[in-house]
Amino acid sequence: MSGSKKDPFFVGYLSVPEGLKLFLIATVALLLGCFAALALTIGGTQDDPGDGAFRFDWGRQTLIGILEASPYPIVHVTKGTKRIPTGSTVLLSGNGKRGVQSRTTPLDGELVEISGVAIKRGNIEMLQLRGGRNGIKKVAGSVQMPSSKLLGRWRLSGEICDGKCFTGTMRPGRRLSHKACANLCLINGAPPIFVSSAPVNGTRFFLLVNSEGEALDNKFFHHVAQFISLEGTVEKRGNLHLLKADLSSLKRVP
Repeated sequence: MSGSKKDPFFVGYLSVPEGLKLFLIATVALLLGCFAALALTIGGTQDDPGDGAFRFDWGRQTLIGILEASPYPIVHVTKGTKRIPTGSTVLLSGNGKRGVQSRTTPLDGELVEISGVAIKRGNIEMLQLRGGRNGIKKVAGSVQMPSSKLLGRWRLSGEICDGKCFTGTMRPGRRLSHKACANLCLINGAPPIFVSSAPVNGTRFFLLVNSEGEALDNKFFHHVAQFISLEGTVEKRGNLHLLKADLSSLKRVP
């Protein structure tokens, strides 16, 4: 009808009609609020990833200590830093999803200097070594391996994780969504960590080895990222706890 007021109509290549501007602003604000609320709701249902992280804020850490190459490379620190003090026991890893067995085996039992980036979660500490001799080298000095302390036989429930991702290179670095990544790290030599649902001697984190105190057989990797129970002997070596696990006792926990 001639002279009647037309309803506003949006055309993509033209300016937004005055009558639609308020409606569009309100719609966009409502959608943004809904998405923010949904993100907060989903995030609130997830497990706390914990305090594990690459500690780039510490700067490069250079330590001296006694190297124990087997079952997995660790260093008992005899000359530490402000961040990693003397008396600490640190796990070792290489860049990416790699262990450092080929670099550490020739230096087993020696006093070494190690240098790299620290990774830490709770009382588990790891050093990602720099490349070549900048990362690890033999130094002169006397060597006295710290004594071990047996803490008895325990049945524990928990999860097998790869020591590098769980310690802090990925967050949370555990559970079924991380299984493939964890297995790739373990196959390439990263140390396995058993995360217990209850503490023993004040810790829930254990370097996991077989009942003979040797590196794990690949059969264990089928059970990574599952909630399981197993029996084994707990041993404190330096300030690191080992769980010497009996594979025959392993059970899936519903």
